[in-house]
Amino acid sequence: MPFRFVHTADVHLDSPLRTLALRDPALAALIGGATRQAFAAIIDLCLAEKVDALLIAGDLYDGEQTSMKTARFLADQLRRLHEAGIPGFVVRGNHDAESRITRELTLPDSVKVFTGRGECVERAAGGLDVAIHGVSFAQKHAPDSLLPKFRAPVEGAVNIGMLHTSLGGSPAHDRYAPCTPADLHGAGFAYWALGHVHQRSLEEGRATIVMPGNPQGRDVNEAGRKSASLVTIDDGRRIAVEERLTSVAEFRRTPVDLSGAEDWRTAMKRIEAALETERAATASEHLVARLTLTGATPLAWRLRNDADKLEEEARAIGADLGKTWLDKIELRCAEPRAATSAAADPVAELRLLMETEVAQSKAFRDELQAIAEELRGHLPPGAREDLFGADAEAFAEALGAFAREGAEDVLAHLRAADKDAAP
Repeated sequence: MPFRFVHTADVHLDSPLRTLALRDPALAALIGGATRQAFAAIIDLCLAEKVDALLIAGDLYDGEQTSMKTARFLADQLRRLHEAGIPGFVVRGNHDAESRITRELTLPDSVKVFTGRGECVERAAGGLDVAIHGVSFAQKHAPDSLLPKFRAPVEGAVNIGMLHTSLGGSPAHDRYAPCTPADLHGAGFAYWALGHVHQRSLEEGRATIVMPGNPQGRDVNEAGRKSASLVTIDDGRRIAVEERLTSVAEFRRTPVDLSGAEDWRTAMKRIEAALETERAATASEHLVARLTLTGATPLAWRLRNDADKLEEEARAIGADLGKTWLDKIELRCAEPRAATSAAADPVAELRLLMETEVAQSKAFRDELQAIAEELRGHLPPGAREDLFGADAEAFAEALGAFAREGAEDVLAHLRAADKDAAP
C-alpha cells in the first residue's frame, strides 16, 4: 500500500488585507475570508483522497493573532481529520512562534506539533515504514540553519523532513533557517516538506524538495493560482507529487494596451476584452484583477482626470462577467508625443518644467521626503511597508513614483480645464 499525504504551508489564517486598494466592502469580505476557505479546501482534499496524513510546514497563523474565533475554526477543521482517522503533523514557522494562539490552542490528539528540539514520529503504512521528522521555530527569528537539530534518518524507513526555511533566500521573504538544496539532498531524507516562501517550487534529485507556496494569495504580489501538494510514495518508494488547487480568489496583473484608442468606448471595449481573457484563464472561483493601462492615446489625460468614472465602469464590466473583481487601476498611458511637444502648448511646457527643474530640485525632494516621513510615522507597520517599502531603496523608489503620479494628476486636471475653456 502506498503512503499518501497532503503537504501545505503558509496558510496565514485571517491574514489582514495587505493592499490599501481593497475599498470595495464585498471584495474586502471575500479576501478577508479566503484564507479560511482555502484551509477548509485542504481538509476537504484530505478527506476526499482518504490520505494517510496532513503535513503543515509552518505559518498557520499571521503573527500577533489574537482572535480565538481563529483558534476555534482551526480546531474544528482539524477535528474533521481526527474523526476520519487522519493524523496531522505541524511545524511552527516564524509567524506561529509569535502567535498567542500557538501557546493556548488545544488541538486533537491526532495532531503532532513538533518542538524546537527536533523529533521523529515513526509509523507503518502498509508495506512501508515511514519516519516523519520536524523542527519548529522556538522564536520568531531563526538566523541559523535548523538542519543540525534534525535526527538522523531512520534506517530502512522512508524519511520525510518538515522544515520552515527561506532556503537560499527570496527577495520577498526574510532570511530564516537558511540552508541550500544541496544540504537537503545530502541529509538522507526522501522528501522535504518545506514552507515559508509563498511561491511554489519542486526540485527532484536524491530527495524530492517541495515548497508548496501559500494556498491563498493575499494581494497582487502573490498572484496566480495557489495550491497544495498531494504526494504519493508507492511500495517501490517512487514519489509522485500532484498540484491541487486551493485558492478561492486569484490575483492577476492584467495589462491593457490602449495605443491609438481615440474614444472612451474603445478604451472600455479593450478593458472588457482583457478581463474576459483573464477570466477564462483563471482556475480559481474568483478573479481579482489589477489593470495596467499602457500605450499612447489622446485619452491619457481624460482617463486620469476621470479616474473615478473609469474605475466604476471597469468594476461594472467585472460584475457583468461574474466573480471578476477590480483590485485597482494603474495608469501608464501617455499622450501621443506630437500632442504634447508643441511650444505653444502651456500644459506641455509645464510638464517639461516639472520633469527637468522641479523634480530634480533638492529642495523639492527634501520637502517630499519630510512629508512622507511624517505620514509613514502614523501608519501601522504592515501598511507602512506596503505603501513605502521595507528599506531605504524601496522608500526612494516609492517617493519617485508618488511624485510622478502627482504630477500626472495635476497635468490631467489642467488639460481638462484647458479643454473646457476652449471655444
